[in-house]
Amino acid sequence: MNIKAALGRAALAALAVVTAGLLAATAASAHARISPPVSVVNKLQLYSLAVPTEKNGLNTTKLVMTVPSGFGIDSFVPPAAPWHVQLAQTGSGDNAVITQITLTGGNTPTGEDTLFQFLAQPASAKTYTFQVQQTYSDGSIVNWAGPESSDAPAPTLDVKSSLGGGGVSVLTIIALVVGVLGLLAGGFALVSRGSRDRALA
Repeated sequence: MNIKAALGRAALAALAVVTAGLLAATAASAHARISPPVSVVNKLQLYSLAVPTEKNGLNTTKLVMTVPSGFGIDSFVPPAAPWHVQLAQTGSGDNAVITQITLTGGNTPTGEDTLFQFLAQPASAKTYTFQVQQTYSDGSIVNWAGPESSDAPAPTLDVKSSLGGGGVSVLTIIALVVGVLGLLAGGFALVSRGSRDRALA
């Protein structure tokens, strides 16, 4: 088998896999998302909620996020003006538990995301599901509360007892793919250079 052709076919196959993954990630990013999507139990961490304005010619004017039970929000990053935050909570003082967060006062245009960041600590290793209600400037409402296969899936957060273990992480897979592409590109360059050197000799 021709080595140069084999390397070329392998590179194209690897590139197709990477491209498909990137396209899938781009399509998925058009939904309301909590980032990072995976976290560790009982660790205080910064999270972000991003909600896209998808309707043409309209603005997002209000967001309401219902906090799942056991997901303890400690504090939040003040949103960019003119957005402001209203909190609903149970209890008071050190026993206060934030149950709902409402963002109002802003206008996020089509094609942009409304971003809200907060410090929180999940109490259990499980999947947390957030309910998000998005209001547009025409009064229409999108409820991000459906399953992953729906047009408006609820943002979810997968909380693990640890991020170690024997499983292969997504970052590891990406690193391996990038490494393979680098090796293939290097091998292809060497074969090409060898062909040019033989042609010149």
